[in-house]
Amino acid sequence: MKEARWAARVPSWGAVLGRAMAGGAIMALALGSGMALGTPLADAVNASGRGAQLVAAIPVSGVAAILVLVTLRRRRRTWASIGFGEMNASVRALLTGVGITAASAALVLGAGTAVGLLSWTRPDLSDLAGFVAVNALVALLLEALPEETTLRGLTWTSLREHRSATAAALGTTLVFMAVPGAASAVAATIRWLTGGEPLPVGLAPPGQRTADYLILLFLFGLTLVAARTALREAPLWTAIGTHLTFLTVNRITLEGQDRNAGWSAEQAGPDAVLLIPLYLLVAAAAFVVCGRLLRRRSGPVSTATAAPESVGR
Repeated sequence: MKEARWAARVPSWGAVLGRAMAGGAIMALALGSGMALGTPLADAVNASGRGAQLVAAIPVSGVAAILVLVTLRRRRRTWASIGFGEMNASVRALLTGVGITAASAALVLGAGTAVGLLSWTRPDLSDLAGFVAVNALVALLLEALPEETTLRGLTWTSLREHRSATAAALGTTLVFMAVPGAASAVAATIRWLTGGEPLPVGLAPPGQRTADYLILLFLFGLTLVAARTALREAPLWTAIGTHLTFLTVNRITLEGQDRNAGWSAEQAGPDAVLLIPLYLLVAAAAFVVCGRLLRRRSGPVSTATAAPESVGR
């Protein structure tokens, strides 16, 4: 009898996917709005350079936060239900994400440097510190915070509450991969409606090979899910820390000279770029091990009070 009542409460795959896709749709709307309106807003306030990037980032987080809040209220949920938490736990989770990702990058990129795949310029500590600070703020508002809230927050939670961990991880990652293309379509539509300069629509940013970009996005998405499920308290901040560190490391390593980061690397050949997905795999493995060790130490969690990621493991 209990099994029959439980089966009646489990929504269909269509309903679960609909709730999961809502997170991707919110992120596409938020990012597309930023892509379309960022330049006009920056021009309106006479912002340039990194200031213009910050102006473009603010509406992305703003739109995402408002739409997520509306969604949570409709579902009678709280911010904690999708992975946020109290201050101390949030700081610990953020530092865990930053630390594991940075250590993985240092290990792999250091090994790549040792075998001659990378060579580094002499760092300018002043410029590097300024770049890291500003880039972290822009990346937080433009990408890390809204993407983790909508995708590893809403989407992952919607899937994990009623489906297996594997299905939730793959589903969330596939939605994540679809967001850039959907956002470019949203941006192009807004520009067309407002009479602005048209923007290209595509699955990958202009100048990047679509297949390579999607493969990296797939690995990055799985790493972010591994980060999000490593801790029990404020787990979404672990993914946010991972996201921020990944963007910072890559922009210094691959684009440091173009971005005036104060430090950059030169690749000895095309194989050097494989160091990026390699350190993602190392980080993902570290998060999985970290999560298992913490769960073993703290013991089982009651399904009546567990967070979605802890149920059914």
